[in-house]
Amino acid sequence: MKKDLTIHELTEAMHALVKSKGWYETDSKRPQTPRNLAVSLSIEAAEILEHFQFTDEIQDRDELGSELADVMLYLLQLASVSGIDLEEAVLRKIEVNKGRSWDEK
Repeated sequence: MKKDLTIHELTEAMHALVKSKGWYETDSKRPQTPRNLAVSLSIEAAEILEHFQFTDEIQDRDELGSELADVMLYLLQLASVSGIDLEEAVLRKIEVNKGRSWDEK
């Protein structure tokens, strides 16, 4: 697979994988609902924390990369099945954050 894919291309690759596993089928044991994807996203994000439990150093860069990839895949899928253009949402949020101030208190 080529590098430097767009968010749309990554989302399509993720959908192809999910379809190939049969997880979009109505009788799937892994229903790909927004709720289930949000739960899975949270679980995978928590697994990232395990890499930093009791340390500030990255112990295994490959394993951390694998967990980050899991988070991204669930994020892409959750956005897609929820009808959210993630690229547009990110760009909007960047603009909102430009106008925000932190640490003013």
